[in-house]
Amino acid sequence: MTRIVVVGSINMDLVTLSPRFPDPGETLTGDRFLTIPGGKGANQAVAAARLGANVSMVGCVGDDAFGKQLYEGLVAEGVDVAHVTRVEGVGSGTASITVAGGENSIVVVPGANGRVTPAQVEAARDIVRGADAVLVQLEIPLDAVEATLRVAQEEGVPVILNPAPAQRLPAEWLSRLRFLTPNQHELTTVLGAQGETDFQELIRRAPCPVVLTRGEDGAWFREQGEPPRHQPGFKVEPVDSTGAGDTFNAALAVYLSEGLDTAVRKACAAAAIAVSRLGAQAGMPRADEVDAFLASQS
Repeated sequence: MTRIVVVGSINMDLVTLSPRFPDPGETLTGDRFLTIPGGKGANQAVAAARLGANVSMVGCVGDDAFGKQLYEGLVAEGVDVAHVTRVEGVGSGTASITVAGGENSIVVVPGANGRVTPAQVEAARDIVRGADAVLVQLEIPLDAVEATLRVAQEEGVPVILNPAPAQRLPAEWLSRLRFLTPNQHELTTVLGAQGETDFQELIRRAPCPVVLTRGEDGAWFREQGEPPRHQPGFKVEPVDSTGAGDTFNAALAVYLSEGLDTAVRKACAAAAIAVSRLGAQAGMPRADEVDAFLASQS
């Protein structure tokens, strides 16, 4: 069984379904309101677990009601939470999400996610040592991200970095990665290449292998020294794109042992299924659903 360690954020998503996005200063009547466990780290952990991986989570929740729900939700999904810390006197991270027409608008408040430390990552070294891959994102402090890259490198474990929310990153960090998994905006920001519009040129310029997600267009990807390759997207009726990128990243990590082309194809399929369902974690598929979806496409 594939073993995955996820170091990242754990949020409660406060989701409002709306007929459209409000203009500044405008009040709309929404269709529905939901509280759904989320956070890019927790989303990737749950997605990987549903796809059949043995998953451990490293992160923080608050000592509030959301924290209890989030912790118990990870346990219910079969995620190892031995390295999830409940921080006293701090609220859990939240994401206020408005969904309209299959797209979303999100405001994130980090809360306890801002308390993830290098020491916490170091304390998880034993589980990193036994992993097939480590997933990390940028919704936790950068010193904890850097510690994750260092510990994984020291233990010889490949790291997949999903650079969201996007920011410029040191080339030395990027050189440690097995894969960087941005969208085009994120890759532009990470490389400090504002004004560059040729995404294939950006992929070639990156100092590490890149898997670039492009929504309906699928993904473009390359290993070092190779030209970019394309995996077309799968056409589905969009319901909610929240969590689709996290599903993609998890699937990429889970299926990577089957080869990069297969992993990217299955990741695109898993993300397409997620887009066709409501909710980040609620919409994440299981391995048999990905297999059935791909069988229906061929």
